[in-house]
Amino acid sequence: MSEATLDGRGRLTLPKEIRERYGEHYHIVQLHDGIKLIPIEDDPLDALRSEFADVEKTAEELRQEARNAALDEAGR
Repeated sequence: MSEATLDGRGRLTLPKEIRERYGEHYHIVQLHDGIKLIPIEDDPLDALRSEFADVEKTAEELRQEARNAALDEAGR
């Protein structure tokens, strides 16, 4: 685990190994007990394409499966 401290101007510098692994841009998410930094890809669309490269279903098929799962979970 690494530590980072705010400077006098409120800036936070992440350790070099964190920046090298996750990049330079982050979303900051406020949680009830702290914050979470979520890395932003340089090319978000390229990251999505890579993430779903092996998915053979259409977007509509995925939506319908999610709808059915939500209905089942709600006790349809």
